[in-house]
Amino acid sequence: MRRNKYCATVLGVSLAVILAANSPVWAAPTPVSKPSPFASCTIGGSPGSVVFVNGEVEPWLTVNPKNASNLIGAWQQDRWSDGGAHGLVAGFSFDGGHTWGQTPLPFSACASGLGYERASDPWVSIGPDGTAYAVSISFNQSNNNNAVAAAVSNDGGQTWGNLSVIIANNEPTVQFFNDKESVTANPTKAGVAYAVWDRLELPNGNPYANLHTAAFRGPTLFSKTVDGGKTWSSPSEIVTVPSRQQTIGNQIVVDPRDGTLYDFFDLITPPFSKAAGRVAFIKSTDDGATWTKPQVIATLQTVSVFDPNTGTPVRTGDIIPEPAIDPATGQLYVVWQDSRFKGGHFDEVALSTSADGGQTWSSPIRVNTFTGRPAFNPSVRVNPVGTVAVTYYDFRNLKATDTTLPTDYWRTTSPRGGANFGNELHIAGSFDMKTAPFAEGYFIGDYQGLDATATEFVPFFVQTTGDASNPTDVFVAPSP
Repeated sequence: MRRNKYCATVLGVSLAVILAANSPVWAAPTPVSKPSPFASCTIGGSPGSVVFVNGEVEPWLTVNPKNASNLIGAWQQDRWSDGGAHGLVAGFSFDGGHTWGQTPLPFSACASGLGYERASDPWVSIGPDGTAYAVSISFNQSNNNNAVAAAVSNDGGQTWGNLSVIIANNEPTVQFFNDKESVTANPTKAGVAYAVWDRLELPNGNPYANLHTAAFRGPTLFSKTVDGGKTWSSPSEIVTVPSRQQTIGNQIVVDPRDGTLYDFFDLITPPFSKAAGRVAFIKSTDDGATWTKPQVIATLQTVSVFDPNTGTPVRTGDIIPEPAIDPATGQLYVVWQDSRFKGGHFDEVALSTSADGGQTWSSPIRVNTFTGRPAFNPSVRVNPVGTVAVTYYDFRNLKATDTTLPTDYWRTTSPRGGANFGNELHIAGSFDMKTAPFAEGYFIGDYQGLDATATEFVPFFVQTTGDASNPTDVFVAPSP
């Protein structure tokens, strides 16, 4: 299951506003990303691969709990058609997202950092002392060298140091590939953060072996730092799976009241199909020393996303669940793409919640507005007063006669408990998904960023620009 400059051009300037007349429209999103610092880099090519210079995808965002005006984001910069990017870039703001700077993260050769040809899966998180942690999957396309790496910023994201390789599997140990990592800072313990990822294992050292043979497996690995990212613990296996099973999309949330850790992921089991996934989690009450066995929340019934008019694939986070926790009550939420609400015809956004520490979970509900079109790439966050926000893309403005693929970004909210979503807000669009980088489909990322302050939710996302020399940009759109 390895998932290997601003331009204001939109599809009909007022189309989205007209068609979304029943939804409030917030202020225009602010562009974040700037011209690529890697534009002249020639490292990382492979036969048949295409690099989308100035193509930013897969953004993530964190708000500094010590200073809510300080936002730090990260994204893939210059996406390759066959996996990863020239490198990762961090964006930083000190005025709540109105203005931004950016700097390369030291995770690839193009960034004059680690010597790997490509980097992917950007993630950032900030601890209570303002220490920011960033992680990467860094790898070569020319061979199977790969690693999970981390870096730290103590100045709000402007500079990054303490570059650490948490795990590396380089030739000749070509039977392992580390994938889809994330990092979560402990919200109450300064200097403590947790990294999780899946590690695909083959039964032998053949670099051309098929990852889906009967003997492959993909357990979850875990590492933590207790000294602000100066050192990381030796990786330990926290989800053990037999042959032909794997996890993907591991992500930890922490209950700030008692320090309980919850790791959410997709547990993939045979027979393999798009319905092979299970939204699952494990928990730890001793800061990651021991973990429960996986508990399944629901089946993950994705059928992926396609252009409804042409059938061309749109690569999304179809197998990646996204969790959140209410910081005041500890109530857990998880969202994912699911086709159950329309008989398996197309993906929409499902949500389940638990108010008892994961012992029981609600039946999945549809969160997005039903439009008869796919909704995808959901993110979820809970603010300090318990309001639950979910963001997502959809194709509601697509007409059967369109030769483009109009795509819009939305936010919906519910009071504490997640039982009554509404107040839909139009964040951005319409933009043409057909002008996005093409990587196993039109691609803007397996996930998008969303965080919350005491007064605002902060979506952090990608949309296309209509400019072939600058196909996508990262945007931010804070809203109450």
